[in-house]
Amino acid sequence: MDGSTSRSLSIATPSETNLAATVLDLGQRTLLLTAANTGSGTSTSALALASQLALMSAGEVLLVDSSPNGNNLSHQLGAGKLRGFSDLLFDPDAPPLVQESLLHLPDQPFDLLPAGTYRRGRQRLDPERLRALLAQLGQRYRFVVVDGQAVYASADSLVLGSLVDGVILVVTAEQTRLEVAQATVQRLVQAGATVIGSVFNKRKYYMPKWLYDHL
Repeated sequence: MDGSTSRSLSIATPSETNLAATVLDLGQRTLLLTAANTGSGTSTSALALASQLALMSAGEVLLVDSSPNGNNLSHQLGAGKLRGFSDLLFDPDAPPLVQESLLHLPDQPFDLLPAGTYRRGRQRLDPERLRALLAQLGQRYRFVVVDGQAVYASADSLVLGSLVDGVILVVTAEQTRLEVAQATVQRLVQAGATVIGSVFNKRKYYMPKWLYDHL
């Protein structure tokens, strides 16, 4: 699919040291980024990881937007009205073909599977349909990075986490309490997920005034 509708979106690198190198060392191919609660910068971290993997590896990279929220990653990239993830998994009458849903972004080093337009209501993710979709995407792409919803906002990330190779938890500095992060990891592990690391996002560095004066 042509990416002429996409917008340029600057990618902010997470404060965690080279996460992409860690993923390459571990040999993980399908990855989920999630957080304990919304507003943790998961989409920013997913963008950064997909970009780094595309630049550091020889294969193609796909970024999957699994969020149904109005201001999701697809909306920010100008693909909010295109069919995608939700249509593939929930549309019972006329689901699109996978290859028709993949968006090439000329201003980004990765492809995008948009969140989609189908309104699923209270329908839950079907693990078998999701497993088949991930397998199909994995045959086409070297890496599949999923921008997931927060664990305490939706059960989707627990289902996704059990089916991908690895889960990365996004932790927000001075917002995500240690106990909450630990409980989130425990929920993911109990669901069958393999948590391979974390991104420490929005970190603040404090310096005395005299040091600022000399910068």
